[in-house]
Amino acid sequence: RAEYFLERREIGITNVGGKGVVIADGNKFPLNQFDCLYLGKGTKDVQFSTDNANSPAIFYLLSAPAHQSYPAATCTKENASPVSLGETSSSNKRTVYKYIHADGISSCQLVMGLTVLEEGSVWNSVPPHTHTRRMEVYFYFDLPPQQRVFHFMGQPQQTRHLVVANHEAVISPPWSTHFGCGTSNYGFIWGMAGENYTYTDMDPAPIAQLL
Repeated sequence: RAEYFLERREIGITNVGGKGVVIADGNKFPLNQFDCLYLGKGTKDVQFSTDNANSPAIFYLLSAPAHQSYPAATCTKENASPVSLGETSSSNKRTVYKYIHADGISSCQLVMGLTVLEEGSVWNSVPPHTHTRRMEVYFYFDLPPQQRVFHFMGQPQQTRHLVVANHEAVISPPWSTHFGCGTSNYGFIWGMAGENYTYTDMDPAPIAQLL
């Protein structure tokens, strides 16, 4: 049994709330909304605090086993390699922000970022796909209390769905599709872990072939 959580693990931390601070082994990392912090294998003491109790920080944590240590690093949304995808005509116009990846914050196996859908767009991760040799987690945020996302998962020819509310997450194994449609626009943090570290390596699951 490990003596502390990150003895053999790494972690990505994204703040989706108000201003906060993460203190890792005595080093302070202020995180504004949508800032990301990476802490590598061997980080012993991690503490969290919020600047304003009336507008608390909301830290989303994603961790995976690690065999190598990388230095702590932060990234803001503005510096997170934004890429615009989708079209208004297909209700999936969105911006992808990449934080932890091969050309961004270095890690052992974590790949992490977030996607924000524009007003009037409700579909995410279209066209659908799977990832060989890596799993993926979606954490939904900025979804109004009375709205929901219908998150589709499962093998492309045997899809199922989950009804997801704000600040809920869905874990998808490598063989599962992972895409969704909301009753309003929203954002979600995506995070992957596995031996396949290439962000763009995807196995397409064409919409017309889904069942």
